[in-house]
Amino acid sequence: MTEPRIVPARTPSKSTVFLRRLGSSILLWSVVVAALFAPNRIVAGVCFVGVLMLLAGAGLAEFYGLVRQRGLVCFRGWGLFGGLLLIGSTFVYFSGLISPLTLPSKANDFETGFLVIFVLGLCLRQFFSRANQAGLLAISTTLFGLMYVPWLLNFVQKINFFPGVEGRLYLVYFLVVTKFSDMGAYAIGSLCGRHKMIPRISPGKTWEGFAGALAFSTGASVAFASLAGAHLAGMNGWHAVALGLVLSVGAVIGDLIESLFKREAGAKDSGRLFPGIGGILDLIDSILFNAPLMYLYLRHVLTHPW
Repeated sequence: MTEPRIVPARTPSKSTVFLRRLGSSILLWSVVVAALFAPNRIVAGVCFVGVLMLLAGAGLAEFYGLVRQRGLVCFRGWGLFGGLLLIGSTFVYFSGLISPLTLPSKANDFETGFLVIFVLGLCLRQFFSRANQAGLLAISTTLFGLMYVPWLLNFVQKINFFPGVEGRLYLVYFLVVTKFSDMGAYAIGSLCGRHKMIPRISPGKTWEGFAGALAFSTGASVAFASLAGAHLAGMNGWHAVALGLVLSVGAVIGDLIESLFKREAGAKDSGRLFPGIGGILDLIDSILFNAPLMYLYLRHVLTHPW
């Protein structure tokens, strides 16, 4: 009797993986954008913070999974609790349920206070841990995970609730430009990519793809700014070009950093949430570093009283 033939699983092509990731990203951020512009304020707020907490929690869990896969220790439960609490409490603070948010500096002070309490909590967590003898390592990896995923993602809220401007529109602008950078990097890199950027970290990244990211994101930035006009306070052609370049570089760096973490952990994808695509970190890696860049440019350049 012959044994049944085992057909190996077919590896999806690069174009298939890219289209799946793009589709998943569009779906996720479309929910965020739809929530932002929902007529009912309560529904809009619940959907908005719900999606952010889902992304922060799942992304942080994947990061701690990479940490453990690398053979390192972390306080996973405490980190996840702190990450979700950071997103939720920031939303409550920013939405004006406690007091009106009039200055961006107040948001930063709130976040600083939260991080101080989180670090103190980490130290207390280690005091009561009898099994873990690598306290310095556990505290470091847990804190870095919180800073890498929820803290960086929290800048999405800072953009949305930025006082004095249409933060919702700036958030949509930032998401569009970032995703056009991803599309440009893939499209040009696939068509004519020959020269590798950093093959030891990400063999698929090329300098041609990087040029495509710059071109696509800058074009999307200029086009969006032209269509939005005066609704994007402080924006002009020069700022549109500068932001297009800055956000494209940030998106590429964010992608490379996540690739570095995966390679060190010996993982192809950050998670298995989406078969053939990867995890949440694979979908939001470019968003994580671009959100603070967008916020800082909005605060210190576009709305600065020169």
